[in-house]
Amino acid sequence: MQEQRNSLRGKNNRIPARGRGLRILFVQFLKGKEGSGEIPLLEDVGIKVVCKGEKDRWIFPDRLKEEEKKKIRLEWNHFLDEISCQVREEKYDLVILDEINVALYYKLIDKNKLIDFIKKKPTSLEIILTGRHASPELIELAHLVSEIKSIKHPFDAGIEGRRGIEY
Repeated sequence: MQEQRNSLRGKNNRIPARGRGLRILFVQFLKGKEGSGEIPLLEDVGIKVVCKGEKDRWIFPDRLKEEEKKKIRLEWNHFLDEISCQVREEKYDLVILDEINVALYYKLIDKNKLIDFIKKKPTSLEIILTGRHASPELIELAHLVSEIKSIKHPFDAGIEGRRGIEY
């Protein structure tokens, strides 16, 4: 499977959805609330945002020690249960799980738990999963799959992300 980068699609979908009055829950895995430039804008337009990354930095799963992964795995799988309850109680129209495909790829989220969440969602709920490494099972469940592939990126040359551009 080619490298996937679908976050942009998820981010572009939230603006028209909010403009049409839809209730949106944006859950950002791997990224911290203070380290992500789009969060204040989303909150300003009434989108509920929850970040599961560190407060002011990103989580790089390939750099985590096994003990850290285990702790995150327990927390995030429990959190997925909370999201499921929240979606039903607060009646969201759109839930965006940003970078969840990456979290799944590095086994920080239980695949069966995520698939169960998708299969048991209210019929009126739209769910967007973003991030590279989408699993074949999720692609099969999806109605729409988009792929954005990086051709060249400053990060490949060792240049850190730029505030206001990449984050």
